[in-house]
Amino acid sequence: MNKTAIVRCEHFNAAHRLHNSNWSDEKNREVFGKCNNPSYHGHNYELEVKVIGFCDPDTGYVMDTKLLSDIIKDKVLDKFDHKNLNVDTSEFAGLNPTAENIAMVIYNLLKPELDENLELKIKLYETRRNIVEYPY
Repeated sequence: MNKTAIVRCEHFNAAHRLHNSNWSDEKNREVFGKCNNPSYHGHNYELEVKVIGFCDPDTGYVMDTKLLSDIIKDKVLDKFDHKNLNVDTSEFAGLNPTAENIAMVIYNLLKPELDENLELKIKLYETRRNIVEYPY
């Protein structure tokens, strides 16, 4: 039997500022451009959570998608939706909230909630043109 993937799509809106406190303001502006705006800026993030595994012979599920939806809501959406990631979340207190880091944090929040036999992949759309996959 082959593995099967299920994908749950969600979205959240959040503000952030890309900034390295070890750098000068000039270097931050040079590296991060508009994303270093001291007043922050926001995105309408699209999130794809892919769970990969073997179908349970009794249910036919890789995982109950309602359960997956509830986990995503509890561990990700309730934490990040309509928040300033730099200010309102402990996950980014010392971590620059780049799309890459956001995807990694989401993975780390969700993975412990899944059966250890299941694989997890995160795809985060910061914009239609800027997409991150974690892990790769």
